[in-house]
Formats: sequence, structure tokens, C-alpha cells
Amino acid sequence: MADAADTLDGSASLAKAKRSQAAYQALRDDIFAFRLLPGDRFTENDVAERLGISRTPVREALHRLQGDGLVRGYYRNGWEVVPLDLARFEALYELRTLLETHAVTRLCRPEAPHHAALAALVRQLGAIWRVPVARRLADGNAVAQLDEAFHLAIVDAAGNPESAAVHQQVTDRIRIIRRLDFAFGTRISLTYDEHSAILDALEAADGARAVALLSTHIEDGRAEVSRLTTERLEQARTSLVRPAPAQTPNAPVRRRRFG
Repeated sequence: MADAADTLDGSASLAKAKRSQAAYQALRDDIFAFRLLPGDRFTENDVAERLGISRTPVREALHRLQGDGLVRGYYRNGWEVVPLDLARFEALYELRTLLETHAVTRLCRPEAPHHAALAALVRQLGAIWRVPVARRLADGNAVAQLDEAFHLAIVDAAGNPESAAVHQQVTDRIRIIRRLDFAFGTRISLTYDEHSAILDALEAADGARAVALLSTHIEDGRAEVSRLTTERLEQARTSLVRPAPAQTPNAPVRRRRFG
């Protein structure tokens, strides 16, 4: 009897996890496709009703999305898709460039004590990015995660934990638009090529070339996600068919109803 009960408990837990994953994926897709616009407000009940599941897996999914920096919750007042501030993202990309180029400069210094770590880093990242075209991943979400890991690993290898901590914070804050590049852009193949070239420069301890390649890589990505963000926001806004409510001084924040 105990074995049967354990089996039932395990099956229930697996089913719950699948519902939570499905809710996470559905909401994430809605955010990246701008079916949920930055600043839209909604409740757990809204999502649960639309997906036909209970609030518990929805809540779990929303907490994961909050960890991704895509939504934020308000105590007893629902959830909100994180608003986009393009000027802020520009500043964060500039900070990211400073942190990453400083890291590769440190790694490539002749007197740097990081040569063993650099060699290990190149081997580790090379196993992912220096692969034949036929072995390259095509899943944008998977490549986006690997791309984040690539850049985080470079900064971490430079050996300054404070810089690495700030870089992690920057990464978290730009994730919402950075991943548009992989969800809707055409840079997956370019990312493999550019990462491979950066690794070649690091392997040769060519700091100047590594800085130039990395700077161009980040700037091209920034320009593309800025274009995609503006373009898709405009498409989403012009496709909305619901009439805009009359504005009053105390009008509530826009709330998206699912249905």
C-alpha cells in the first residue's frame, strides 16, 4: 500500500510540475511575442482561467518569470510585465561592454596569473561554440541561455568577484530584451561564429583583438535588440483592437484580461 501511495504522490508531483512548466512557457512566449505588453497588469486567476489550471502552478511559473526579470509581483495586487526603459537598457549595455572588455584585457595580460584558468575556459566554451555547423543548436531559447553563460564565464574567469557580481546584475536586468535577439532575430549563426572568433583571440592571448571582437559583438547585439524591441512593440500596439478607455487623473494601471 505504501508503494502505491508513493507512486500516486510521485505522479501527482510530476503532473503539477508539467502544469507549472506549461504555464511558464505560455507566459514567457506571450511576453516575448508582445501579446503581453510591458506594463500590462494581470492576476493569477486571469492566467489560471485562460490555461484551465489551478492557481498553484501559475504562481510557481510567475515566480520563475520574476526570477528571469520578466514580471514583478505586487502584494495582493497582481502581477505586471516589467516596463521597458530603452534609455536604461542602453546604459546597461554600455556598462556590460566595460565589464567584459576589462575582463578579457585582464585575462590576456602577459603577467596575468590566470593562464591556466584561461586555457580551461577556452576548452570549456570551445566545446560548445567551436562545433561544426551541423551540430549547432537551432533553439533560440537554448542558445540564449548558452550565450549568457559564455559572457558570464569570461567575466568570472578574470578573477574579480565584485566585477562578476555587477555583471550578473546587468545580465539579469537586460535579459528581457537580450533574448529577443534569439527568439525573433537571425543572430544564432552569427553568435556561434563571433564567439568562436573571440575564443581564438583569447587562446592567442591577443587582448586588443579580443576587446575589438567583443565590443563589436555586444554593440551589434544591442542594436539588433533595440530594433526588434521598437519594431515588435509598434506592431503589438497597432494590432490592438480594443478601444482605449478615456483617461482620467486617477485612472488605474492598464490591466490585460485573458480570454
